[in-house]
Amino acid sequence: MRRQGSASTRNYKKKNSKNCNDSRKLMYFGKNSDPMSLPMRNIFNAFFVITLSGVASVSCSETSSAKQALIADTTLPAKNEANFKKAITDTASYKTLLDHISNGDKTGRWPVKDSLPMEGAILPYNRIIAYYGNLYSKNMGILGELPKDSMFKKLQKEVAKWQAADSMIKVIPALHYIAVTAQGSPGPGNTYRLRMPDNQIDKVISWAAEINAIVFLDIQVGQSTLEKEIPQLEKYLSMPNVHLGIDPEFSMKTGKRPGTVIGTFDAVDINYAVNYLTALVKKNNLPPKILVVHRFTQAMVTNYKQIKPNPYVQIVMNMDGWGAPAKKIDTYRGWIFPQPVEYTGFKIFYKNDTKRVNQLNEMQPEQVLKLVPQPIYIQYQ
Repeated sequence: MRRQGSASTRNYKKKNSKNCNDSRKLMYFGKNSDPMSLPMRNIFNAFFVITLSGVASVSCSETSSAKQALIADTTLPAKNEANFKKAITDTASYKTLLDHISNGDKTGRWPVKDSLPMEGAILPYNRIIAYYGNLYSKNMGILGELPKDSMFKKLQKEVAKWQAADSMIKVIPALHYIAVTAQGSPGPGNTYRLRMPDNQIDKVISWAAEINAIVFLDIQVGQSTLEKEIPQLEKYLSMPNVHLGIDPEFSMKTGKRPGTVIGTFDAVDINYAVNYLTALVKKNNLPPKILVVHRFTQAMVTNYKQIKPNPYVQIVMNMDGWGAPAKKIDTYRGWIFPQPVEYTGFKIFYKNDTKRVNQLNEMQPEQVLKLVPQPIYIQYQ
């Protein structure tokens, strides 16, 4: 295994393998593999075959001692009543919160020196607690694994735990839906990816409205590209409460099949996503968008210094490897902390961080908040 985290061939097992010439038999990948190694996590060793009744069917740091949160109003007025063209004016609270999540960093890396965000920015005024998954599969995450009401109750408990752990930053819920999934078979156009139908995305957005949550739509491009996939979601990304996630793990630039090597995005790819979202924000007079980029190896993101955040798009580099706490922390310290872009995230796996590595419990807020810098986006799978 290569120390620098370059993609190397992994063995994996096919469960319930069938002939996939029938387009209704779809292979859904989930991050349910062996624990990540340092600095690399083994690529998952399983993928799941889901039979659908047509693609339009409905499926199956240390805790702050602050006493009061510094909260920005994220309530969105009607589009014609809002003007998000100006930078925030309360620079004092903005700096205070950046210093808070930098968590005493002595290296000068954090906080990242960048321009002020536009009015209506979610970060750093809020910490996001997101449930991740896909409605067609119970194996891809907590979003899709549990019935809606049970999922809501569990998510709201997590939000309360995080708010208690850090009273300085308001905590808000999110649903992070995989809208384009990597596939084990080529499919139409030999792209090794499947776009979810609109009715499923609509359902997630309607669910989010019930609990005043924001939404992320995640893209696993397979052998497609961000240039081809992001525009397909424009009508959703034009909504003020919908944001974007992109997953380098499943970006197969070498032509390999998803699941055989770990993929990669370059700064050029990430900047394309930033620029696309920037154009939507300006065109539709929206508050700033958030772009989540998943990462658990060095090679998954190349030329990080060339990534260009701007006042219209807030970038989160999300450590999404799984394993025992020590390995997760080392991966965060190895690839997230020393390569600052703007904000950071941290993924917690309910099953892979516990049962698969003989841990009684997943990492708790008090443990994660000891990281430097503190993650502002927390994702549960």
